Amino acid sequence: MHAWLCTTLDGADALTWQALPTPEPGPGQVRIAIHAASLNFPDLLTVHGKYQVKPPLPFVPGSEFSGLVDAVGEGVKHLKPGMPVAAIGSHGGFGTHAVVGAANVIPLPPGFALADGAAFAFTYGTSHHALMDRAQLQPGETVLVLGAAGGVGTAALQIAKAAGARVIAAASTDLKCQRLRELGADATLNYGGENLQNLRETLKALTDGKGPDVVYDPVGGELAEPVFRGIAWRGRYLVVGFAGGGIPALPWNLALLKGASVVGVFWGDFVRREPQASAAALAQLAMGYAQGKLKPVIDSTLPMSELKAAYARMGTRQVMGKLLLVNP
Repeated sequence: MHAWLCTTLDGADALTWQALPTPEPGPGQVRIAIHAASLNFPDLLTVHGKYQVKPPLPFVPGSEFSGLVDAVGEGVKHLKPGMPVAAIGSHGGFGTHAVVGAANVIPLPPGFALADGAAFAFTYGTSHHALMDRAQLQPGETVLVLGAAGGVGTAALQIAKAAGARVIAAASTDLKCQRLRELGADATLNYGGENLQNLRETLKALTDGKGPDVVYDPVGGELAEPVFRGIAWRGRYLVVGFAGGGIPALPWNLALLKGASVVGVFWGDFVRREPQASAAALAQLAMGYAQGKLKPVIDSTLPMSELKAAYARMGTRQVMGKLLLVNP
C-alpha cells in the first residue's frame, strides 16, 4: 500500500508519500481499499498537532473516507469483503488502504455513491447533531449559518432547509454568497472586509429586527460577539469550531439579556458516548440522501497524489463545499 505519512507536526508540506506494508486487520477491525477521502478542517489542524485528537507519530492523516471492505478481522460479522462502506475516525484516510475499527465503519446503502460516502458522515453528522439535537430546531425558525460555503456550512444549510427553517447563509465573499443562493439559502450575508463593522445591523435588517433563532458557528474569532449581540430572544448559539483561528471570549451579560444559550457541539464525542443516537441520526441522514434532500457539495476532486494542493486550497479559504481525493 501507499499513504501520506505524517512524521512531524510541521504541517502538510512535511507529509511524504511512502510505500508501507499492507496491514492485516486484527480482532474487531476491517481493512478498506480506499476509493476516496475528503479533506476536512480538522485534518488541517491535526498535521499541526492543534486538534483535540492527537494521533501518535507517525500517522496517516485523513479522517473520512470511503471504499470497499478488503478484509475483515476476527469477530466482525456485519461487514463482508466487497461491501461499499464509509469510515470516520481521527486519521488513516489519505492512502490506498486503511485498517479501522469496525465500529467506525458505516455500510453504504444501495444507491449511495462512493464519492458522496467520503464527503457525508463527518459534515452532515456534525450539522444534524448541532441543529436537530443540540438546538432542537423547529420549522419556521430562522438559522444563521456562518462559514456557510464550507463543508459543514453547506451541510447545515441543507439540513436546516429540510427541517423547514429559514436560512441566512453567511460567507466572506460575494462569489460565495451567490453560490449559497443557488444552493437554496433564503438570504445571504457577506461578512468579509469592512462588512464586519455593520454585521449586527445587517443581521437585524434580514430578520425584521428579531435576530436569528439559531446561530451555527464553525468560524469563531471576531464574528462571534457582534452575531451574539444580534441573536433572538431565547436564541441558541451553536459553538461548532474555530476556523477563523481565534477562540472568542463573550461578555456573559449578553446571554442574560437575550435569554440565550451557548451550546457546545462535539460530534466526535457524541458518536463515542451515544452510539445508538448517532446511528439513528446517520440513518435519518441516509434517508434524506436517498430522497434527494441532502447531497454533498463537491468543490473539486483531485488525485490522491495532489493532497498538498488540496491542503493549500483549504488553507486559503477557497473551498466551497468538500474537497475529495481519489485513488486511481
